[in-house]
Amino acid sequence: MTDTIFPDSVIEEEELAKIGAQLQISSDKTSSAFITEGHDCDAMLVVYAPVGEEVIRKLDKCRIIVRTGIGVNNIDVDAATEKKIMVCNVPDYCIEEVADHTIALFLSGIRKVSYLNQKVKGGQWDVTLAKPVPRLRGKKYGVLGCGAIGREVATRAQAFGMDIYGYDPYLSDERLSSLGITRVASIEEIFSTVDFFSLHMPLTEETHHLINESTLSLMKPSTFFVNTSRGPLVNQKDLYQALVEKRIAGAALDVLETEPPEAPFALAGLDNIILTPHAAFYSNESEIELRRKAAKEIVRALTGNNPKNWVNKF
Repeated sequence: MTDTIFPDSVIEEEELAKIGAQLQISSDKTSSAFITEGHDCDAMLVVYAPVGEEVIRKLDKCRIIVRTGIGVNNIDVDAATEKKIMVCNVPDYCIEEVADHTIALFLSGIRKVSYLNQKVKGGQWDVTLAKPVPRLRGKKYGVLGCGAIGREVATRAQAFGMDIYGYDPYLSDERLSSLGITRVASIEEIFSTVDFFSLHMPLTEETHHLINESTLSLMKPSTFFVNTSRGPLVNQKDLYQALVEKRIAGAALDVLETEPPEAPFALAGLDNIILTPHAAFYSNESEIELRRKAAKEIVRALTGNNPKNWVNKF
């Protein structure tokens, strides 16, 4: 196990013990440590640590690398494929948690909950400080990426009486229509159409810095958006300028280009942004589910079975 954010490794050890496998956690989050201590591992568990070609080339026995999470951007999948090492993830956990967190950030920003909380604690009791606060019913909410999480967000947003617009080139018109989502054909069109939106897309070459000076210029001055997907989807320098100049109403980010952010962190000084520390995935239950599902993929691979979520099938 290259790295961990968890308080112990009991869940992983419990699953691996079923096949007599032992878990070793790396003593350091460096490539050299991964190579020295993990070169002869049969499987590798990864949370946030980067596992690049240099490491993968040195894995003598490894059959599977499992990302304890959804994205696999921190693993060199091409290098693993070349070496016939399976790469897996856990895409089917925390769906409701991320959807809930997205809506929580959205409501806090639109209703100025976080902002007013700060003002009251600072001795100011003045509802007019919140202005403007739009009514939600009848507004247009955009979902960029209508996978499992995006669809859950759409359902929650519909409950507030908003009309849902979706951008997803991989879903059919019929599927979107059945979900009560109006298809928007292009990124440009959705940014100029909706009042609010949230991002639920993977990080690819096409989506990197999707939110930038150009796309921000298409948005309404009343636009508020949420990112609970991947930090690099947003160009933070361009967003900072748009927020300072009040070209959009605000934003909420649970993910950043660099985590944790390096000081000085300019966005943190603005009133029209909400920041949380990559927390959307988390609940007591989702953490247990994530860890158990990741370990089970290793059990499958080491007992001669195909993993459930095999990213680089060969």
